[in-house]
Amino acid sequence: MGQPEDVVRRAYDTVADDYTRLLPDTRAEHAEDLGMLDAFARLVRDAGEVLDAGCGGGRMSRYLTGRGCSVRGVDLSPGMVAAGLRAHPDLDLTVASLADLPFRDGTFAGALAWYSTIHTPDDQLPDVLTELVRVVRPGGRLLVGFQAGTGTVDLAESYGRHGHDVVLSRYLRDPDRMSSLLASAGADEESRLVRRPGQEWESEDQAVILGRRRPA
Repeated sequence: MGQPEDVVRRAYDTVADDYTRLLPDTRAEHAEDLGMLDAFARLVRDAGEVLDAGCGGGRMSRYLTGRGCSVRGVDLSPGMVAAGLRAHPDLDLTVASLADLPFRDGTFAGALAWYSTIHTPDDQLPDVLTELVRVVRPGGRLLVGFQAGTGTVDLAESYGRHGHDVVLSRYLRDPDRMSSLLASAGADEESRLVRRPGQEWESEDQAVILGRRRPA
């Protein structure tokens, strides 16, 4: 068993203000990352509302709205949602777990999970992906970003350098395995990006998979 949700929630509540201050926008993303996000936005923006699943402080919700999407964001951490609403009071951001989304089947034209499954233990990841696919209508798109590889990274030291005493781990994921799990959940891969570390704080390859929920 991996870390429970309350551990992740407590960690992000603790770091919320500094996190949103240090990472207010897409400055951490490479051009290749933004290319995948832009492609996703083009595919979903005229089809209906988009879910930013694990929205944090709203930076990706803001990016998508800037590209014509109607976005609803949810995050496990009340602290992150509060920080996001202070920075972006016009956005629709609420508290919810990715494992139990408060939406009907097929509510959204697309769902973005931008590095928001990285704290989900392996044994819980299939259920989270199934829940994400559930709320996307047949034919809708999902975009999932994550660190590629295998194993677990302890983030306590990294956050400690910013003055925060937190317990938090993230899980590296093999892109083929992620694609297989998405397929088992009902969404087939359409394209992917895997790139080498390109920022000083990146120590692993970065991966993005674009999937499409199968027609009913």
